[in-house]
Amino acid sequence: MTSYELFQMFVLLLVGHALADYPLQGEFLAKAKNRFAPVPGVPWYQALGAHAVIHGGAVGWITGSITLGVLEVICHMLIDDLKCGHRISYNVDQLLHVACKVVWVVLAASAALP
Repeated sequence: MTSYELFQMFVLLLVGHALADYPLQGEFLAKAKNRFAPVPGVPWYQALGAHAVIHGGAVGWITGSITLGVLEVICHMLIDDLKCGHRISYNVDQLLHVACKVVWVVLAASAALP
């Protein structure tokens, strides 16, 4: 991949993140994914999982790699759970999500991933 293609991938990953974390998450998932303040009758892990799968789908679609999509799901769940538990701030949460996108681009550049 050329440096331009890698930059383009990074920008698209940021756009995908913005879409998945804001309009595609919505108020319901934003509240229901929090195991520390659960929505009655809604399993928090299903809401958190659904939110993370939206992100993983965006990463997989943009990178063309199911592996990177699955890694995104796992990382996104862990990071959001830390934020919901007030172990990291909103800004650190967003910084970690962007750092993951940098890692995905590096991995996409350095390996042929499925």
